Amino acid sequence: MKALAYYDGKIGAPEELTVPFYDRAHFFGDGFAKAFDITFTGKDNQPHYPHQTSWGVSTRMIGGIIMTHGDNNGLVLPPKIAPIQVIVLPVAMHKAGVLEKASELKDRLIKAGLRVKLDDSDNSMGWKCAQYEMKGVPVRVEIGPRDIEAGQCVLVRRNDGEKTIVALENLEAAVQEQLELVQKGMFEKAKQNLDNHIYEAHSLEEAKQLQAEHGGFIKTMWCGELECELKMKEEGGMSSRCMPLKQEHLGDTCPICGKPAKSMVVWGIAY
Repeated sequence: MKALAYYDGKIGAPEELTVPFYDRAHFFGDGFAKAFDITFTGKDNQPHYPHQTSWGVSTRMIGGIIMTHGDNNGLVLPPKIAPIQVIVLPVAMHKAGVLEKASELKDRLIKAGLRVKLDDSDNSMGWKCAQYEMKGVPVRVEIGPRDIEAGQCVLVRRNDGEKTIVALENLEAAVQEQLELVQKGMFEKAKQNLDNHIYEAHSLEEAKQLQAEHGGFIKTMWCGELECELKMKEEGGMSSRCMPLKQEHLGDTCPICGKPAKSMVVWGIAY
């Protein structure tokens, strides 16, 4: 903690998940360097053991996405990482020209650089809508006989269910816009949820009380000493989760020992 600041954020329900935004970074000190006799020549022209860090991206990020954004209907996937960004659903596809038009829209969107699927199966429209909501596809395109006659189609956003009627000639630009709105809306909702579960404390007792009442994260000032970090863990049940790059000045002293504070730290329970 003293040597490395890293992002580690709790998301979803406050008591359910602790997951890193950039996954996890670990500070190894010089333990591995000494074990494997790794050295470098310093400015003093003498050999020194390097201090090492470990950075990793793992499957825990998938769990973080599901718990952060998912709802009772299934997954809600950010467009930038969704395997399928757009699902095209023909309405009453047994009628002349509907399936052909839906296929044309699919091809146009693929040509525009999007990841698109057309569902021309015999399943009902209701089943298809529920299926791709469950899969978290960000945008649904619906096209039926009346839409073709009117030269339009319907776009539906997965994250909030908002429907938009767009002219077929503007399809590519309209779908891109909806994908951007989904991405932006999902981020803002998750960020608001995170901010709502961070509480400010000015003493160890206050930090313990806030954690007991609300869960989530507690932010305090910190003197930088390991003893205070261990005391917070032993008495408050929280370990250091993050030393934000964007620091806030919450006070002049460490709430644990009363000595001058050096930085702001975010504490939380590790699950």
